[in-house]
Amino acid sequence: QVQLVESGGGLVQAGGSLRLSCAASPSTVSINAMGWYRQAPGKQRELVATITSGDSTNYADSVKGRFTTSRDNAKNTVFLQMNNLKPEDTAVYFCNADLRWGLRMFRDSWGQGTQVTVSS
Repeated sequence: QVQLVESGGGLVQAGGSLRLSCAASPSTVSINAMGWYRQAPGKQRELVATITSGDSTNYADSVKGRFTTSRDNAKNTVFLQMNNLKPEDTAVYFCNADLRWGLRMFRDSWGQGTQVTVSS
């Protein structure tokens, strides 16, 4: 089954850091452009960062300068490094991407989500 598998969430104090990973499975699946989203309780899902297949990145104003997304194509994994975390960053984080497996495309694939909780 082609899927995205997330890891790296957890509980951290304000000012701390976490790194999220989103890996394509099986390992022969490649990731095209990817978006990182988050959804806090009672709020709509919002886009926080994107990275293209050519490594161009873009960030929401709320995380600019604190979050960095990068990719390791050899490991079919994309990362979201989150520094100087704030309580308002608390949310479930999701990755979303178009995947390619051989000649087949799997568009709009979502990871399972990982909880990030930032305490004040």
